[in-house]
Amino acid sequence: MSTHDTQVTADVPEMPAPRVREFAAHSIGGGLALLLGLLGLLAGAALIVTATAVDGAGAKAVLIIGGVLVAVAAFLAMCGLNMVAPGEARVVQLFGRYRGTIRQDGLRWVNPLTSRRKISTRVRNHETAVLKVNDAYGNPIELAAVVVWRVEDTAQATFEVDDYVEFVSTQTEAAVRHIAIEYPYDAHDEDGLSLRGNAEEITEKLAVELHARVEAAGVQIIESRFTHLAYAPEIASAMLQRQQAGAVVAARQKIVEGAVGMVESALARIAEQDIVELDPERKAAMVSNLMVVLCGDRSAQPVLNTGTLYQ
Repeated sequence: MSTHDTQVTADVPEMPAPRVREFAAHSIGGGLALLLGLLGLLAGAALIVTATAVDGAGAKAVLIIGGVLVAVAAFLAMCGLNMVAPGEARVVQLFGRYRGTIRQDGLRWVNPLTSRRKISTRVRNHETAVLKVNDAYGNPIELAAVVVWRVEDTAQATFEVDDYVEFVSTQTEAAVRHIAIEYPYDAHDEDGLSLRGNAEEITEKLAVELHARVEAAGVQIIESRFTHLAYAPEIASAMLQRQQAGAVVAARQKIVEGAVGMVESALARIAEQDIVELDPERKAAMVSNLMVVLCGDRSAQPVLNTGTLYQ
């Protein structure tokens, strides 16, 4: 394992191991259950109607009671029917115990004594508000992120946390704040990671930390990205001047490097083609003039020298 992987693993929080995992609930096709329930209601109604044509009081009472019981049983059985739409699931509980999850869409039937809770398994977006935090150098910055997620384990989302939607929201904000205080907005050294200069690496670390934080709730993080990153207004002007100064210094360094190469090439060409013989003092004067012309930010003004360097 690389040093970077070890660091990422060490930084992520340790969540408790889940006590329950999702498994498929025992269910049957709802079409057959619906048909049997309707037949039971019809049978109960038929028994009650038949009781009106019977003369004996005892037989009539038996038929009426039997018809009522059959109709009630059929109605209770039909209470086990569930409509499951695509992108949804039903978490089934029987007297408080988890009895599985229905993910197959359509009309399904389970034990009517169970309770069924609907959970959406569709892909969702969560965008944090603009957070104001201090980076690794103590500079106040503003940042926001968007997270694409969905419920992967319905049992964990139901029983491991109180509200998995609020849990994802809170943990996302906590992860974004943790990333912000761990890295600077701009790194002073070239090898250091920064929020602005190393967006891909920081985003990868954010995804790893988010996964570790919400895994206990049965949530899968599909993607995470920063949507807003800027200095706070109170220091934005000063930091802009600093960035501009750094850009000017970097540009001057490039100009000086190029000018030195051009002067070196000019002296080499003059000596190679024996255009003029230059002593050390004339070479120094030529180098000085060329460096002024090449590194100056204004156009050169020609000067006619009617004398020599020695007078």
